[in-house]
Amino acid sequence: MDMTKAEIMLDDSCFERLDDSEKNTEFIAMESKTYLRDAWDCFKKNRLALGGLMFLLFMILMAVLVPIVSPYTYDAQNLDMRNAAPSMKHLLGTDKLGRDILVRLMFGARISLMVGFVAAFLNLIIGVVYGGISGYIGGKTDMIMMRVIDCIYSIPSMLYVILIMMVFGSNIGSVLLGICVSSWIGMARQVRTQVQTLKQQEFALAAFVLGASHFRILFKHLILNCMGPIIVSTTLMVPEAIFTESFLAFIGIGISLPQASWGTLASEARSVIQSYPLQIVWPVLAICLTVLSLNFIGDGVGEALDPKNR
Repeated sequence: MDMTKAEIMLDDSCFERLDDSEKNTEFIAMESKTYLRDAWDCFKKNRLALGGLMFLLFMILMAVLVPIVSPYTYDAQNLDMRNAAPSMKHLLGTDKLGRDILVRLMFGARISLMVGFVAAFLNLIIGVVYGGISGYIGGKTDMIMMRVIDCIYSIPSMLYVILIMMVFGSNIGSVLLGICVSSWIGMARQVRTQVQTLKQQEFALAAFVLGASHFRILFKHLILNCMGPIIVSTTLMVPEAIFTESFLAFIGIGISLPQASWGTLASEARSVIQSYPLQIVWPVLAICLTVLSLNFIGDGVGEALDPKNR
């Protein structure tokens, strides 16, 4: 026993205290991040997506400020300044009635962007609720709900829009209703498929065994775990809604005058395209750049939220 203590004391004398400066020299650790922080860091690395986000924020800021600070209004006419070229007084020129194109373009951005975001939000709510209930309950309920979707999808969406415009008139509410009648179907089918897959997982069965209600299991556990694809689909719905509204306004069944969306501005400039082709360039350019930016944002969000795509 004494020899053992002596050996231990001898062994202890062979060690020296490590200097504090040499501690943890080989310690390597990754910074702790939340899911959203990690997704944002990944999103920032995508230059196209980040550029699209900056352009969208710039367009929203211009749409808010320009009609407020400008001395002109979107419907004020000046027949002495008809079809004027771009100048310091009118940065983008004037149209055939002497109205400032920049103010009308930014006022049109308010309508087009509002239609796009509101339509995407409504499609998100309807699609998630409808598809979630259908996928979670299953059986005959799922079959009936899917047949209802097939019946709605079998009728061209343009026919819905025309009928709604005839009944309710040409206004923002009619455009939103026409876009949302059938646009939520894709979201509902996607959510249904995700819910059908997730409801067989262990965490959903554990929640059921612990006494969680069906409402809590569906919206707290299942829907929350498939928010990645849902957010990506919602992001891509915005440019689709903007383009649909612009197309409807261009063919004359969209927002009624004197209100101006981007499609309305393009439709008005069509009559003077041969004499003043620059007037149609501004709304078309705004539509193209905004839709392209939103598509870049959607791709960036999809890559950031799904680690498998990185």
